[in-house]
Amino acid sequence: MIKKPSTAIVEAWVALNRAQQAALLKIERAFRDAGLPPLSWYDVLWELEKTDKESLRPIEIERRVLITQSNISRLIDKLETRGYVKRQACPDDGRGQYIMITTAGRDIRKRMWPVYAGAISDAVGQHLSEKEATELATLLSRLNNGS
Repeated sequence: MIKKPSTAIVEAWVALNRAQQAALLKIERAFRDAGLPPLSWYDVLWELEKTDKESLRPIEIERRVLITQSNISRLIDKLETRGYVKRQACPDDGRGQYIMITTAGRDIRKRMWPVYAGAISDAVGQHLSEKEATELATLLSRLNNGS
């Protein structure tokens, strides 16, 4: 038997999705207005930069940034074309590869951060106190841990 969500749960779901879309639009607009690449590029570069390994497999990037396999492949192609990442063959898997961030990739990610930080402040920080932001992060973490 399918359990129907309560009105409050549906309203929370709708508000969560609307807030996410509004924030993402502001962030994407800020990057575009600054002449910078889109948010997905930042996300991939950040995951590559912060890993404690020298590189990540595409499947690891896919899991970390929640982008589908076909989209991550195209995105890696674009990042490689721009010189932001490089590929290295995987010695244990003839078809596999490792993706590494380049110096140019680190540089563009660092250039993107101030714009991203400002957009986060505009999208979230102007609307929530520090206490509210902490509470929201706690609640959303509970949703993430449930997956």
